Amino acid sequence: MKKEKATKFYKTEEVAKKWYVIDAKDKTLGRMATKIARIIRGKDKAVFTPNTDTGDFVIVLNADQIKMTGKRPTMKEYFHYSGYPGGLKIKSFKELVEKKPEYVIEQAVKGMLPKTRLGNKLIKKLKVYRGTEHPHVAQKPEILN
Repeated sequence: MKKEKATKFYKTEEVAKKWYVIDAKDKTLGRMATKIARIIRGKDKAVFTPNTDTGDFVIVLNADQIKMTGKRPTMKEYFHYSGYPGGLKIKSFKELVEKKPEYVIEQAVKGMLPKTRLGNKLIKKLKVYRGTEHPHVAQKPEILN
């Protein structure tokens, strides 16, 4: 009888981590977030293992210049509930892009990651900044289109 080959499951330490830079200027939020989530999760690699962190780091620049198509900027709302009666806070996409554009991108990507301890670990690999400057020059990030 022929012995079947077993699938190789990679450990986090065995996978080389890369850093990527994405410019969010005039990019659509959802489309960009799906690409970022795939990179962070490691699904674009041949060594993808579902239960381990095999993904790369992503730096997003110009978060304040992100856009949505159609009526979405006025219709999209973000909710926060304090836990007290009448404690529901609602902010529109336009409001949040002006005050905290980093939050908008982080929430979009976080929603596409697993809702587990692994997902909590993966979201820390996303670095979002308003302008074109970032403190991760030492990691020699590659520019991603």
